[in-house]
Amino acid sequence: MTDARVDATILHLDLDAFFASVEQHLDPGLRGTPVVVAGLGPRGVVCAASYEARRFGVHSAMPTARARTLCPDGNFVSPRHDVYSEFSAQVMTILRDATPLVEQLSVDEAFLDVAGVRRLLGTPTEVAQQLRARIRDEAGLVASVGIATTKFLAKVASDLAKPDGLLVVEPGSELDVLHPLPVRRLWGVGPKTAAKLERFGVQTVGDVARLPLDVLVGSVGAAAGRHLHDLSHNLDPRDIVTEREAKSIGNEETFARDLTSRSDIERELVRLADSVGSRLRASGLLARTITLKARYPDFATVTRAHTSAAPTDTSSTILATARELLDQIDVARGLRLVGVHASNLVAEPEPVQGALSFDAVDERSPVDTRRTRVEHTMDEVRRRFGRDALRAATLVDRRDDPGGPTR
Repeated sequence: MTDARVDATILHLDLDAFFASVEQHLDPGLRGTPVVVAGLGPRGVVCAASYEARRFGVHSAMPTARARTLCPDGNFVSPRHDVYSEFSAQVMTILRDATPLVEQLSVDEAFLDVAGVRRLLGTPTEVAQQLRARIRDEAGLVASVGIATTKFLAKVASDLAKPDGLLVVEPGSELDVLHPLPVRRLWGVGPKTAAKLERFGVQTVGDVARLPLDVLVGSVGAAAGRHLHDLSHNLDPRDIVTEREAKSIGNEETFARDLTSRSDIERELVRLADSVGSRLRASGLLARTITLKARYPDFATVTRAHTSAAPTDTSSTILATARELLDQIDVARGLRLVGVHASNLVAEPEPVQGALSFDAVDERSPVDTRRTRVEHTMDEVRRRFGRDALRAATLVDRRDDPGGPTR
């Protein structure tokens, strides 16, 4: 008895030792060393530990004092949640470039359903390989991925694949993978539930699957019993749940070195505006408001916004607006982050056959309408041949980029 899906198209992607990996990426001197992200005060708690630190027994939620005892030569750093959020947003943008069916669970993990992108991007395994490569190349981070027919088993597979791995659970082999695992692998089985199940000799997921349902219900309760019974048979019909109504679409970039040249910043705006426009068009949305976000070296953050009566989904219009907003930003102080966001969203009118329509009114300007058709064609070329198939001329050669984004 398995889930009704006949193909393994559900991906669970998890960034390995996320907080610690970001710190190692930003400071090359920390790479290969035990890094512990933690509160450094007397009551501090570990937020994350690199795999080098985990070898000493350090793990999240451990008191920092205990971690220092276990790993006296470790590099202990304070958490920077705003920085981690920036990297998280960057990774989620990469995922949504592959498919709109992304369910973000936390800053460092997400589910994806890639059934609909096979013709464009390849098999689920090939999509996972592409995503892992992009995350490594653009964000400097490592991700592990599990692929299965259900969300539950995809999550289990990504855990088994860590660190820096990819595990595919082929259809038909789900129970062979699942049943030998410890019972604690089932969602909802903590120490108390595990202790109750041990009274029936339950040690593995397979042991749970072999228990009669009425015995399981009598042990842990009706709801929990049915839940564990279903999971032990890989019965998990839940679909990917995306944001039903997007409030904004944006992209941000944090730079390895602060940018002080307007030309360098404008070059980044070209790429950011292109990404935002592409995501708007893929979502069938238009934006009335464009916001430029800038963060200074001292982490002071400013935003400037412009709202137009004519909504847009064209990258060129978004870029022009962002450039005008940049005039209101003091770039001489240096910028460590730049972001472009589109909000005040409306649905793109459906194409209507015939000369007259009183239901679908396209509020875009004629220039925007013509440019949108061109950019839709560009989107299709990129979907077929990769994002680098078409790029703005200013982005063709970035080898001498003085900022070097931290992607």
